[in-house]
Amino acid sequence: MSDHDFDLFVIGAGSGGVRAARTAAQHGKRVAIAEDRHLGGTCVNVGCVPKKLYSYAAHFSDAFHDSAGFGWQFEQAPTFHWPTLRDNKTREIERLNGIYEKLLVNAGVELIRGRAQIVDAHGIEINGQRYSAERILIATGGQPWIPEFEGRDHLLDSDRIFNLERFPKRFLVMGGGYIAVEFASIFNGLGAETHLVYRGPLFLRGFDYEIREFTRDEMLKKGVNLHFETTIDQVEARDNVYDVTLSNGKTLEVDVVLGATGRRPRFEGLGLENVEVEFETNGKLRVDDRYQTATPSILALGDITEGPELTPVALEDAMRLVELHFGSGEAEPIDYDSVATAVFCHPNIGTVGLSEEEAREQHEQIRVYTTNFRPMRHTLSGSDERCLMKLIVDDYSDRVLGAHMVGEEAGELIQGLAIAVRAGLTKHDFDATVGVHPTSAEEFVTLRQVTRT
Repeated sequence: MSDHDFDLFVIGAGSGGVRAARTAAQHGKRVAIAEDRHLGGTCVNVGCVPKKLYSYAAHFSDAFHDSAGFGWQFEQAPTFHWPTLRDNKTREIERLNGIYEKLLVNAGVELIRGRAQIVDAHGIEINGQRYSAERILIATGGQPWIPEFEGRDHLLDSDRIFNLERFPKRFLVMGGGYIAVEFASIFNGLGAETHLVYRGPLFLRGFDYEIREFTRDEMLKKGVNLHFETTIDQVEARDNVYDVTLSNGKTLEVDVVLGATGRRPRFEGLGLENVEVEFETNGKLRVDDRYQTATPSILALGDITEGPELTPVALEDAMRLVELHFGSGEAEPIDYDSVATAVFCHPNIGTVGLSEEEAREQHEQIRVYTTNFRPMRHTLSGSDERCLMKLIVDDYSDRVLGAHMVGEEAGELIQGLAIAVRAGLTKHDFDATVGVHPTSAEEFVTLRQVTRT
């Protein structure tokens, strides 16, 4: 029996922290977890879950419009009631918080409410109480970051955008990543005049370029106002509105401004100065292949370390960490190249594997297969929304290196393709697979004509 109070003390009850705590407890270890906010972390409270619920809500505007071509008629135009969505979302998050608490308690994990501070390699202090642990796991996640400019204080961040008292008729988001693009689609779909301001020439940097261009065009068709190579110079409050001065000389009058310019690790008050740790150039904690910092008893995982900032990655990290430290001592490395992801803009993006640009850098010769079509449902809906699907193939091995899609339910569809890409299946394997007809998904196994090499 260890002289410490706990075998593992987890700081942060987000997805990764909770999974690590529960899994370690299932290995018979004495585990505590500390959280000073809501259980479930970013994903459950101010990320994946509420965002997807709002995305569902925003899709209904198109669905109501498209239904007319299928014979549906409404005596009155549908109207949107913001408080219903907001409050139903809140109740669902409260329900999920309760589930997380039950999972921890039932696993035998001691849940401690409060902000934990590391005092030394094995010591933690919380609410004036001192604890010791053989290993301390930092899983505090990230927090929104907004650059400095005049009137910056008038911006909301992504942690606060879900609970607006009133729905904005005019909405502006600053940024070009997942969060910015998704919220631009959400508020546009819910009926707001929507603007996206981004300093670069095209949003979603790091994604396949053709996918980014196609998404841009589809969002423009849906009425989102895109301002590229533009920044905000100033935000001024005037009565109940904001005058936003852009670097291109334009001034926009809006009701809400969202700053979605990135997230940074949540380290404030954590006590990292009391132990030896090293940082990456981007401010994240440096860890080895066993999730250990420069102080071996201090571990870290999730968004505060290098790697994709995705909930499923944090969950995999957690299970791997526990296996390494409390299980067999061995664990298969995570193949980050085959991690699928989705962007819940409208239409959705689903992607796994290499982009065309990455494939050209890493492979001598590739083949690119694309299809751009109007989905079957829109032959009657009257919508001009289109779908793009794309496969990247290594010309020598015939292995599928990447699969990408922009279209309805792309996030759902890409999960199955992620299995194929991770398994190293070839284009011949795709070609030999019989499609499900009539679906959009069958296009991935009927692509025969090379678009370019």
